[in-house]
Amino acid sequence: MKVILTQEVSGLGTPGDVVEVKDGYGRNYLLPQGFGIRWSKGAEKEVVNIKRARGAREIRDLGQANEVKAQLEGLKVSLQVRAGDGGRLFGSVTPVEIVDAVKAAGGPSLDRRRLELPSAIKSIGSYPVKVKLHPEVTANFDVTVNRSK
Repeated sequence: MKVILTQEVSGLGTPGDVVEVKDGYGRNYLLPQGFGIRWSKGAEKEVVNIKRARGAREIRDLGQANEVKAQLEGLKVSLQVRAGDGGRLFGSVTPVEIVDAVKAAGGPSLDRRRLELPSAIKSIGSYPVKVKLHPEVTANFDVTVNRSK
């Protein structure tokens, strides 16, 4: 089955790529999750639009990726969340909340799908976060989770 990816899928491709996948994987996972659309001649025309949108929000080159990395690594990111008596959170910290906290701390806007968390953040403390900015550049920074007042 041929599928046009609309979002980045780890190990498969980036938005706008036309990939050949097994029928079950495409039909049961990629299409229902919105990660891709079924390939057709009409859908092939959408590839140009998808790649143009990706180019608008993607980091252009290695130099820009290194600038963003330097900016992120010098940033102090903290989140205020509700927590119980033992420091355990009511829920967990999501990548969207981390991206919003980076922006609020004066950092660049990031794509939530490029964040790599070692595990779910479910208690108060400091956690390392990786961001894959470019195929050759990965930025590391810490997120401090505090109890809201």
